[in-house]
Amino acid sequence: MSFLRDFGLVRDRSNEAALRERVNTLQAALDTCKGAARRWSELRWAAGATIAVVSLAVGFVLGSYSGSFKHAGGDLLAAAGLTQPAPDPGAASAAFQKGDFATALKLAQPLAAQGNVGAQVTLALLYYRGRGVAQDHNEAVKWFRRAADQGDPTAQFYLGVMFAEGQGVPQDYAEAAKWYRLAANRGDAQAQYNLGLAYVEGEGVTPDNVAAHMWFNLAAARFPATDTRNRNAAVKNRDVVAGKMTPEQVAEAQKLAREWAQQ
Repeated sequence: MSFLRDFGLVRDRSNEAALRERVNTLQAALDTCKGAARRWSELRWAAGATIAVVSLAVGFVLGSYSGSFKHAGGDLLAAAGLTQPAPDPGAASAAFQKGDFATALKLAQPLAAQGNVGAQVTLALLYYRGRGVAQDHNEAVKWFRRAADQGDPTAQFYLGVMFAEGQGVPQDYAEAAKWYRLAANRGDAQAQYNLGLAYVEGEGVTPDNVAAHMWFNLAAARFPATDTRNRNAAVKNRDVVAGKMTPEQVAEAQKLAREWAQQ
C-alpha cells in the first residue's frame, strides 16, 4: 500500500492488489525503456515511442495521479537524447566575443528568429562585419532594426551608422540622427558622441553648438576609462566647440548635461 500512497491513491481494498500489480508491471516497462534508450542510441525514436505508449497507459490507470509518471517520461526522453536543452541567449554573444563566429551564428539564428534581442544584435553584427557569413548589409539592417524596435541601444546606434553611411539603406542623415538620439538617450556613449558630431556638422539636425557640447560632454563621461581614444576624442571635440561658444552658452550646455545625467 505504501507504493500507492506515494502517489496519493485511494482505492477500494478489493481492487488494491490488482491495481498495484498493474502499476508495478508498468513501472518495470518504463525502467526497461530507460535502459534501452541509454544503451542503444540508434533506437532513440523507437524507445521514445514505447515510453510514450507506456506513459499513456500509466496515465490511464492512475487517472489524475499520473503527474509523477509524466515527469519520469520527460526524464527518459532527455536520457534518450530526444529532447534538446534550450539555447543559452548569452552563449551566442560569448562565442562572438571569443571569435568563434561559426558557433555564434549557429546559436544566434534560432534565438533571433524567436525575438531574442541579444541574439538579434549578435546576428546583425555577424552580417555587418562579415564574420562567419558573407557580409550582407541588408541582413544586418533587418536584424538591427528588429532589436532596435525593442529598444536595444547598440542596435539603435548601428542603425544610425548605417543610415549615415548608406549601408543597406539609402543614406539619410535625419534618420541616422533619430536612431543616434534614441541610443544616446539610453546612455550609449558612442551614440552620444556621434550625435554631438551631427550637431556640429548639421547632418540631419539643425547645427547647434550647445547641443553638440552637451552630447560630447556626456559621451566623455560615459566612455570607460580604458577607452582612452574615444574618451579623448569626446573631450577634444567638446573643447573645440566650447571655443566657438559664449560663456553663457557653455553654462547652458553644462546645465543640460547635468539635467540629463540626473534623469
